[in-house]
Amino acid sequence: MTLSMYQASVPVFVRGLESLSAILNKAAAHAEAKKIDPTVFINARLAPDMFALARQVQIASDAAKGCVARLAGAEVPSYPDTETTFPDLLARVAKTIAFVKGFNAAQIDGSEDRKVTLKMRGEDRSFRGQAYLFNLALPNFYFHVTTAYDILRHNGVELGKSDYLGAL
Repeated sequence: MTLSMYQASVPVFVRGLESLSAILNKAAAHAEAKKIDPTVFINARLAPDMFALARQVQIASDAAKGCVARLAGAEVPSYPDTETTFPDLLARVAKTIAFVKGFNAAQIDGSEDRKVTLKMRGEDRSFRGQAYLFNLALPNFYFHVTTAYDILRHNGVELGKSDYLGAL
Protein backbone atom coordinates (compact mmCIF):
# COMPACT_ATOMS: atom_id res chain seq x y z
CA MET A 1 0.00 0.00 0.00
CA THR A 2 1.32 3.41 -0.88
CA LEU A 3 0.75 6.70 0.86
CA SER A 4 -0.57 9.41 -1.44
CA MET A 5 0.46 13.04 -1.29
CA TYR A 6 -3.11 13.94 -0.35
CA GLN A 7 -3.15 11.46 2.55
CA ALA A 8 0.22 12.77 3.75
CA SER A 9 -0.86 16.42 3.64
CA VAL A 10 -4.50 17.48 3.90
CA PRO A 11 -5.69 15.16 6.72
CA VAL A 12 -2.41 15.68 8.59
CA PHE A 13 -2.67 19.46 8.48
CA VAL A 14 -6.36 19.37 9.43
CA ARG A 15 -5.67 17.17 12.43
CA GLY A 16 -2.83 19.40 13.62
CA LEU A 17 -4.90 22.55 13.15
CA GLU A 18 -7.84 21.02 15.02
CA SER A 19 -5.50 20.17 17.91
CA LEU A 20 -4.11 23.72 17.82
CA SER A 21 -7.66 25.06 17.98
CA ALA A 22 -8.44 22.89 21.01
CA ILE A 23 -5.23 24.05 22.71
CA LEU A 24 -6.10 27.69 22.08
CA ASN A 25 -9.62 27.14 23.44
CA LYS A 26 -8.16 25.61 26.60
CA ALA A 27 -5.82 28.57 26.98
CA ALA A 28 -8.69 31.05 26.58
CA ALA A 29 -10.73 29.19 29.18
CA HIS A 30 -7.73 29.04 31.53
CA ALA A 31 -7.17 32.80 31.21
CA GLU A 32 -10.83 33.47 31.96
CA ALA A 33 -10.98 31.06 34.91
CA LYS A 34 -7.78 32.41 36.48
CA LYS A 35 -8.59 36.06 35.66
CA ILE A 36 -5.42 36.40 33.57
CA ASP A 37 -5.34 39.02 30.86
CA PRO A 38 -5.38 36.91 27.65
CA THR A 39 -2.77 39.17 26.07
CA VAL A 40 -0.28 37.73 28.54
CA PHE A 41 -0.60 34.41 26.67
CA ILE A 42 -0.98 35.94 23.18
CA ASN A 43 2.31 37.82 23.62
CA ALA A 44 4.17 35.10 25.54
CA ARG A 45 7.31 33.53 24.14
CA LEU A 46 9.76 30.92 25.34
CA ALA A 47 12.87 33.01 24.76
CA PRO A 48 13.48 36.67 23.95
CA ASP A 49 14.54 35.89 20.37
CA MET A 50 11.55 33.64 19.61
CA PHE A 51 8.20 34.63 18.17
CA ALA A 52 5.25 35.08 20.52
CA LEU A 53 2.24 32.76 20.58
CA ALA A 54 0.23 34.76 18.04
CA ARG A 55 3.03 34.56 15.48
CA GLN A 56 3.49 30.82 16.10
CA VAL A 57 -0.18 30.28 15.22
CA GLN A 58 0.07 32.50 12.15
CA ILE A 59 3.10 30.62 10.84
CA ALA A 60 1.46 27.23 11.44
CA SER A 61 -1.54 28.49 9.47
CA ASP A 62 0.69 29.78 6.68
CA ALA A 63 2.59 26.48 6.51
CA ALA A 64 -0.59 24.43 6.12
CA LYS A 65 -2.42 26.62 3.61
CA GLY A 66 0.74 27.33 1.64
CA CYS A 67 1.71 23.71 1.33
CA VAL A 68 -1.60 22.35 0.10
CA ALA A 69 -2.05 25.25 -2.32
CA ARG A 70 1.43 24.81 -3.77
CA LEU A 71 1.04 21.05 -4.09
CA ALA A 72 -2.25 21.60 -5.92
CA GLY A 73 -0.76 24.29 -8.14
CA ALA A 74 -3.21 26.81 -6.70
CA GLU A 75 -2.82 30.38 -5.50
CA VAL A 76 -1.70 30.67 -1.87
CA PRO A 77 -4.11 32.98 -0.05
CA SER A 78 -2.63 35.83 1.94
CA TYR A 79 -4.00 36.29 5.44
CA PRO A 80 -3.03 39.50 7.23
CA ASP A 81 -1.16 38.82 10.46
CA THR A 82 -3.38 40.99 12.64
CA GLU A 83 -4.63 38.53 15.26
CA THR A 84 -4.37 39.89 18.81
CA THR A 85 -6.97 37.85 20.72
CA PHE A 86 -7.91 34.22 21.18
CA PRO A 87 -11.07 34.68 19.07
CA ASP A 88 -8.91 36.17 16.31
CA LEU A 89 -6.46 33.25 16.42
CA LEU A 90 -9.26 30.70 16.53
CA ALA A 91 -10.94 32.33 13.53
CA ARG A 92 -7.68 32.17 11.58
CA VAL A 93 -7.23 28.51 12.40
CA ALA A 94 -10.85 27.78 11.40
CA LYS A 95 -10.38 29.68 8.11
CA THR A 96 -7.21 27.69 7.45
CA ILE A 97 -8.94 24.38 8.16
CA ALA A 98 -11.75 25.29 5.75
CA PHE A 99 -9.23 26.25 3.07
CA VAL A 100 -7.19 23.06 3.47
CA LYS A 101 -10.34 20.90 3.49
CA GLY A 102 -11.34 22.55 0.21
CA PHE A 103 -8.76 20.46 -1.66
CA ASN A 104 -9.45 16.92 -2.81
CA ALA A 105 -7.15 14.02 -3.62
CA ALA A 106 -7.31 14.62 -7.38
CA GLN A 107 -5.82 18.09 -6.86
CA ILE A 108 -2.92 16.95 -4.66
CA ASP A 109 -2.06 13.41 -5.74
CA GLY A 110 0.66 13.23 -8.34
CA SER A 111 2.40 16.33 -6.99
CA GLU A 112 5.47 14.39 -5.84
CA ASP A 113 7.56 15.88 -8.65
CA ARG A 114 5.77 19.22 -8.99
CA LYS A 115 8.28 22.06 -8.77
CA VAL A 116 7.65 24.24 -5.73
CA THR A 117 9.59 27.49 -5.54
CA LEU A 118 9.65 29.63 -2.41
CA LYS A 119 11.34 32.88 -1.53
CA MET A 120 13.51 32.08 1.50
CA ARG A 121 15.69 34.78 3.04
CA GLY A 122 15.43 36.78 -0.14
CA GLU A 123 16.41 33.94 -2.47
CA ASP A 124 14.34 31.55 -4.57
CA ARG A 125 14.57 27.95 -3.38
CA SER A 126 13.05 25.14 -5.44
CA PHE A 127 11.92 21.73 -4.23
CA ARG A 128 10.17 18.72 -5.66
CA GLY A 129 6.70 18.41 -4.15
CA GLN A 130 7.47 15.35 -2.05
CA ALA A 131 10.69 16.83 -0.64
CA TYR A 132 8.87 20.09 0.05
CA LEU A 133 6.09 18.31 1.96
CA PHE A 134 8.26 15.97 4.03
CA ASN A 135 11.43 18.02 4.51
CA LEU A 136 10.09 21.54 4.92
CA ALA A 137 6.32 22.02 5.15
CA LEU A 138 5.42 19.33 7.70
CA PRO A 139 8.45 19.87 9.97
CA ASN A 140 7.87 23.65 9.90
CA PHE A 141 4.17 23.20 10.65
CA TYR A 142 4.82 20.88 13.59
CA PHE A 143 7.59 23.12 14.93
CA HIS A 144 5.19 26.05 15.23
CA VAL A 145 2.25 24.01 16.57
CA THR A 146 4.56 22.46 19.16
CA THR A 147 6.01 25.83 20.10
CA ALA A 148 2.50 27.26 20.57
CA TYR A 149 1.70 24.30 22.85
CA ASP A 150 4.97 24.77 24.74
CA ILE A 151 4.40 28.51 25.28
CA LEU A 152 0.98 27.86 26.78
CA ARG A 153 2.13 24.90 28.86
CA HIS A 154 5.10 26.90 30.14
CA ASN A 155 2.68 29.64 31.20
CA GLY A 156 0.54 27.33 33.30
CA VAL A 157 -2.21 26.22 30.93
CA GLU A 158 -3.10 22.67 31.91
CA LEU A 159 -2.26 20.83 28.72
CA GLY A 160 -1.11 17.28 28.19
CA LYS A 161 0.09 15.08 25.40
CA SER A 162 -3.49 14.10 24.57
CA ASP A 163 -4.32 17.77 23.89
CA TYR A 164 -1.47 17.93 21.39
CA LEU A 165 -2.27 14.61 19.73
CA GLY A 166 -6.03 15.17 19.62
CA ALA A 167 -8.60 12.40 19.35
CA LEU A 168 -7.11 9.11 18.25
